[in-house]
Amino acid sequence: MSGKVVVNRSMSLDGFIAGPGDAMDWIFDFVAPDAPWLVETAAATGAMLVGRRTDEVGSRMEVDQERGTASRGEGYPFTGPMFVLTHRPPDPPDPAVTYLSGDIGEAVATALKAAGGKNLEILGADVAGQCLRRGLVDEILVYVLPVLLGDGIRFSSPGLPRIDLEPLDSTQADAVTILRYRVRK
Repeated sequence: MSGKVVVNRSMSLDGFIAGPGDAMDWIFDFVAPDAPWLVETAAATGAMLVGRRTDEVGSRMEVDQERGTASRGEGYPFTGPMFVLTHRPPDPPDPAVTYLSGDIGEAVATALKAAGGKNLEILGADVAGQCLRRGLVDEILVYVLPVLLGDGIRFSSPGLPRIDLEPLDSTQADAVTILRYRVRK
């Protein structure tokens, strides 16, 4: 069995995946890390591929002990290999992370192999955009949260071509609307 490449993101109703200053703490006003649907998604995930900025935001949240950080036992309940796509690995590098550079297709292949038959989760606007442009994404999973942020990092960056999606599922879990789409290739 081969896992899928899944873009996974929480999004405000007005289309932002992060608020001003890359703020992500607003997500935890609506999403409990132990929500059954979130635990199920994490269990289906074998590896993650994220961008450098997403990794830095996560690290900053842990240092600042913001809500939803793994160090406080409140983060996404995922355990598995983490890959960061970057041209500039941090100094010193995080020993729990594998840093990749170069072609996005090679990075996805490396991380998908490490996922061991489970899904590869893609986080970060830039990395997701690169994967979508190259036709590497199988599904998009979006948690629409009942908030208008007004500014921040958009779901997709300008210049993304039209990509047709096939609706697979939509569910309501407390205040969260969960949408799953297959990317038509």
